[in-house]
Amino acid sequence: MVEKAYRFRFYPTPKQENLLRRTLGCVRLVYNRALAVRTQAWHEQKQRVSYKQTSAMLTHWKKQEDLDFLTEVSSVPLQQGLRHLQTAFTNFFSGRTKYPNFKKKRNGGSAEFTKSAFKWKDGQVYLAKCSEPLAIRWSRQLPENSVPTTITVKLDPSGRWSVSLRVNDTRDFRLKPINKQIGIDLGITSLVTTSDGETFANPKNLNKLHKKLRLAQKSLSRKTKGSNNYQKARLKLARIHTKIK
Repeated sequence: MVEKAYRFRFYPTPKQENLLRRTLGCVRLVYNRALAVRTQAWHEQKQRVSYKQTSAMLTHWKKQEDLDFLTEVSSVPLQQGLRHLQTAFTNFFSGRTKYPNFKKKRNGGSAEFTKSAFKWKDGQVYLAKCSEPLAIRWSRQLPENSVPTTITVKLDPSGRWSVSLRVNDTRDFRLKPINKQIGIDLGITSLVTTSDGETFANPKNLNKLHKKLRLAQKSLSRKTKGSNNYQKARLKLARIHTKIK
């Protein structure tokens, strides 16, 4: 059994988008607040704040009058954000990654929903506090009889929504051993040439979009930061980066 994630585009209704944007904002706020607390505790007292402590802080934050909007979204993505922060610190102290960064609104954001925060019914996804299923564009099929264990909703900088469904795949993909050998040559004109004489063309997608990217970057640099035209140019540049990616 292998755990896999399948990612799809989806198109939320105005009501769903409003709720999801508020959820992403709350996840970002809780993550950044917890990161600030843990950073301050480490620099001032050399103390490590645990996930359990930040979870208790979240309960306290929800009771504050200026943060009562945290109760308007599902609590699961907020807790998952704190768990991801704990993982980031664990990796940092183990020397595997750099120090965690604060999340920025312009980068979009993501929210993770575990089984208690979504419903899988008749091949449709119903998120917590949403009465309608997500309008997912099913570009491929999930493994037969598979049920999502975790769902992650993501908004990329270009404004596109996607959902990632993590499932347990029980299919056996082991290939039968063969004795044939082949040589592969990576090139520029042709992407791959094999010793059998078969060639695969190089689409050169970056070259096709490089001119558009350069013009979009130049256009953004000429805009006043924070203006409406700046935001439009930023989104245009983000869409080109999405195509390149």
